[in-house]
Amino acid sequence: MPSRAARHPRFIAAAAAFAAAALCAVATAPPASAQSSVRYVALGDSYSSGLGAGSYTSSSGSCDRSTKAYSQLWANANDPASYVSVACAGATTGSVISTQLSALSSTTTLASITIGGNDVGFSSTMETCVLESTSSCVRAIDAGEAEVANVLPGELNNMLGDIASTAPNARVVVLDYPELYDLSRSSICIGLSTTDRTDLNQAADGLDSAIQAAAGRHGDTFVNVRPNFAGHEICDSSSWLHAVNILDISESYHPTAAGQADAYYPAFSGVVG
Repeated sequence: MPSRAARHPRFIAAAAAFAAAALCAVATAPPASAQSSVRYVALGDSYSSGLGAGSYTSSSGSCDRSTKAYSQLWANANDPASYVSVACAGATTGSVISTQLSALSSTTTLASITIGGNDVGFSSTMETCVLESTSSCVRAIDAGEAEVANVLPGELNNMLGDIASTAPNARVVVLDYPELYDLSRSSICIGLSTTDRTDLNQAADGLDSAIQAAAGRHGDTFVNVRPNFAGHEICDSSSWLHAVNILDISESYHPTAAGQADAYYPAFSGVVG
């Protein structure tokens, strides 16, 4: 037999109201984080490993993977189901294929990469431009641009094709490189000549165009970071790029921690959420 309380109309009405509120709370509760199913692998060269940002993990050795790299910042903010960075300073398209693709699998849902600069001799070109004459610098840049035009497209195709085969369910995000110099301030900026700087910026534009074209051919997502570095290039008062760093020469011409956090990270997160 029902209790007196259960038969009381006011009790019945209150119970009904409570049940309705509980159902509404369940229906409107926010879903679990959309990122919880993301399995993310960061690939690439020093611009992805975070060389120049400091705070390098000892386990990464000469790969110089930084806890301040854009991929780690994104993982910290989004708590994906899994995250690993195998990006390594000095990486080329060939070394990505031979040493980094093993981190990918059919369960990988997101991959990011910066690549191409080392394939066309970025480091040796910068060394020539810093240590030798303008004419030597221009010749080195011309040689790199020939590589970009004639060799790099095939190398990018091979690498991106292998990424797609190894991680068929992954969204692949290909980020480019910034222009190094604010040419509007070159006349008051010590170091390289304006001719050197102009040619280096143009070479970076050509490299980025080749990377964008390759990403397009493979249906990958291309991200242009150059607008985020505007006003923060070498020669600007608050540069997010190292000029020649005599304390650690390897960091020269790489993004600082601010370059990773305020340029690469927002550019990446802007397309992946």
